[in-house]
Amino acid sequence: MKLILNPNYNLYRKDNQAYCDSLQVAETFGRQHKHILETVDKLNQPTSGLSEEFRKNNFVKSRYMDSRGRKQIKYLLTKDGFTMVVMEFKTAKARQFKEEYIKQFNAMAEFITVLAEAREDFPEFTEAVKLAHQDSQPYHYSNEINMLYSIVLGQTVHSFRKQHNIEGSLREYLTSEQLIRFRKLQRADIG
Repeated sequence: MKLILNPNYNLYRKDNQAYCDSLQVAETFGRQHKHILETVDKLNQPTSGLSEEFRKNNFVKSRYMDSRGRKQIKYLLTKDGFTMVVMEFKTAKARQFKEEYIKQFNAMAEFITVLAEAREDFPEFTEAVKLAHQDSQPYHYSNEINMLYSIVLGQTVHSFRKQHNIEGSLREYLTSEQLIRFRKLQRADIG
């Protein structure tokens, strides 16, 4: 699955796991990115005291294009990886940001759970739409989904996509609260 940045939480999602990246950590804590990379590299060493499993699951090497168009290294950090990295920082400002990032990770975890639950209902939803129409057509499904999204968003799907420059799945850009409302409407529609 590809890496998706959720603008509501400023965190990435990949394979139902929340991540921040080392660039975000550098910017947030007012440090140079190379120092964050050094910290992660130090923690990623077998001699760091961290288990191989922890290092493998929480520090994912990745790449990005810098302002000059060069590919550079960055790390994707899970909540636990992020926590381990920023535990190395000892300032009051660092503690405040640690607390805020932990809240963001928890909110993103809730979003991922709600997103998975909404997806579980989708086959039942499509079957209900199919049963509601003698000769069901693809537009029956899209009309029904667009109606539910419009109720939740308070505007048309087209307007929301245009406003937020969204291509692909709309669900990725909703908040947990919006997804919960969407799921309730979807469940009611199934009934």
